Parts: sequence; C-alpha cells; structure tokens
Amino acid sequence: MSAETFELPRVLDARGRPLDVITIRGLTVDCIVGIYNRERVAAQPLRLDVALFLDTRPAAASGRLADTVHYGRLSGELRFILEACRFELLESAAEAVCQYLLAPPAGGSPRARVLEVSVRLTKPLALGGAAVPGLQVHRTAEELGYGEREAPFGHVDVLHEGVGYGLYRLRVKPGGVIPAHAHPVMEESELVLGTGLLLQGHAVGSGTAFHWPRGFPHRYDNPTDREQMVLCVARPRLMTSDERVTEPPAEGLATVRGHAYYPAEEQVPLSDETLRPG
Repeated sequence: MSAETFELPRVLDARGRPLDVITIRGLTVDCIVGIYNRERVAAQPLRLDVALFLDTRPAAASGRLADTVHYGRLSGELRFILEACRFELLESAAEAVCQYLLAPPAGGSPRARVLEVSVRLTKPLALGGAAVPGLQVHRTAEELGYGEREAPFGHVDVLHEGVGYGLYRLRVKPGGVIPAHAHPVMEESELVLGTGLLLQGHAVGSGTAFHWPRGFPHRYDNPTDREQMVLCVARPRLMTSDERVTEPPAEGLATVRGHAYYPAEEQVPLSDETLRPG
C-alpha cells in the first residue's frame, strides 16, 4: 500500500443501494502523536484521509447544508481533535476520529447522519523518510456506542475516552449557563461549534478554540432559544470531582484570545448587544 493509496469499500444502504461518499484527503496536522520521549514533546506532521458514507439525496433535494456534511467545518473539527488529544498511538487517533464522525447529530450542530467511515492516518516523518507507516480502519455507526450525562446546563455526550484524554460534546440548553469554574487537575481545550454563545460575557464566533490551563476560571452563557454546543477535550479524561465552581474576580473574568478552526466566513459571532446572559 503506497503512501497515496486510500482504498474504499462499496457500502450499501438498507435497501441495497450504494451509499454516497464524501471524502477529505490530505489533511495534514502538526500534533503530538507517538510513544517515544521525543514524540511527546515535539509536534510532527500527521496526515489524515477520511471517507464518510451517507445518503446525500436529501441535500440534493433541499439545497441545505444541514442535510449533508459541511466539510469546511469538519476539517477544522478534526484538526482540533488531533491537536488537542495528544495521542500515543495511531490506533487511538483513528478510533477517536471514527467515534466523532459517527456520533449522532445533535440540535446544536445539525448535519446528516453518517452511517460508516473509513479513516487513514500516516506519519510521514516517523521513520526519517525511509518509509511511511500508516493505519486504515473502517467503522459503522451501529457498532459504536456513546454515553450521555445530564448536567445542570444541559447534557454531556461522551464521544470517546482513551488513555490520558477524553472527547466530549457539551450541549448547552437554551438559557443554560456553564458557571465560572476551574480545574485543579485537568487541562481542557474547547472548540465552540455554534454561533450564539457568550464566553466570559462576550460573544464568541463558531469554530473558535480555547485552551484552559489548570486553575483558569471560565464561563459560558447561552442566551439564545436553541441548543449550543462546545467540543471539549479533557486531559486526563473528564472528572466531575475536579470541577470547582468559582466566584468571578471583582475585575471580572479574564478575556481570552481563541484560535480559529473554521473557514473565515463561518466564524462571525452574533453581537454582544444581541446576546445577553439570562
């Protein structure tokens, strides 16, 4: 199998019709992946190819992105996952990507249901150019399971938990608040998926990611009438006992600068005047 090969199976739906395939190929991300000491301290390029098997007929009829998969947004979400999780094995990275791609859609980020996925990962520099190691896996939605926890702000979807990290979807209900809190043990990286949240009291654009060091207080408000979602990577995996609700300092919560993962046209937040905490 050459470095450029990405062989895909032919997948049929329940009626025996071939499923459509949306592909993203050659997404290269500099990230922590590997078990050796040098790989745990220095990022290296990881190449990702994905194929999503689904029915695109509804999107062709409606012309709505919500009836298909927004590959511009999805590319940013996958890049965020690969950068934030700090995997030790390609196998772990591939499983996390599959679990995310096959997760049931939620109201805060509507899209078509993906029924099966093929994922290929390669490490171009791992062997000094002498050869390119890689891994290709195929998973189906029916073989995977997901956990869900109720929370005062809404729900937490457990998408994937591995060694030293966890991947979660925080679903903030209309009018919901994730109060100012900090973590003494965990570090978190969070990607805002929708347009409508307030972070530290200010409107934040979709596709913006933030890193929360240990002990850094942060708060989300959802003043809209629809669910809003945040993709969260916790290191180590989420521990409810580690969450410390804090009183905001007198000068207010510190403002933070995020990193954009969505295409520029997808990042526009609603204004602070429109969005007000409940």
